[in-house]
Amino acid sequence: MRKIERAIISVTDKSGVVDFAKALAKFGIEILSTGGTAKALRQGGVSVKDISEYTGFPEMMDGRVKTLHPKVHGGLLGMRDNPEHVKMMKEQGIKNIDLVVVNLYQFEETVAREGVTLEEAIENIDIGGPTMLRSSAKNYKDVTVIVDPADYAVVLKEMQELNGATSLKTRFRLAKKVFELTHKYDGAITRYLSKIEI
Repeated sequence: MRKIERAIISVTDKSGVVDFAKALAKFGIEILSTGGTAKALRQGGVSVKDISEYTGFPEMMDGRVKTLHPKVHGGLLGMRDNPEHVKMMKEQGIKNIDLVVVNLYQFEETVAREGVTLEEAIENIDIGGPTMLRSSAKNYKDVTVIVDPADYAVVLKEMQELNGATSLKTRFRLAKKVFELTHKYDGAITRYLSKIEI
């Protein structure tokens, strides 16, 4: 089992995230983050590196493009036991990202509001979040992915027991939660858009 060394935290639901990040920092984990999450973590006393600093590429287009970068997805999808992947990551300066903590823009809450416009709904379709989640879940053999704050305590307990690592069983269980979430999320978008005519 490999210790978690680097994490991305980017959440809409910030409940418990500062305490969770503080606990990760005690394991010596480097924390990468974006926008409002990075601000909340810093205000909570957590040392954070902005994604843009890690990728060398600024957040752009009103935040539409933040995490869609090879240094992020290569770090998530690179198979640690594949020598060619490891070699390519080294050549391209891509570091392993071992833990992803992401929950998505609240699309359903947005479209439930009285008078919401199509443009507002569209801007609340999360792109980077589901993409990171799917990359992480696909590579569950190497990456731990959390979409539910209820899993913070479970993961921390296991990390304490396994010297900063998580078990394959836990990673697989968490990966399945990702695909359940993204399935529901895309379903909500489809249901909303199916009612719209332009």
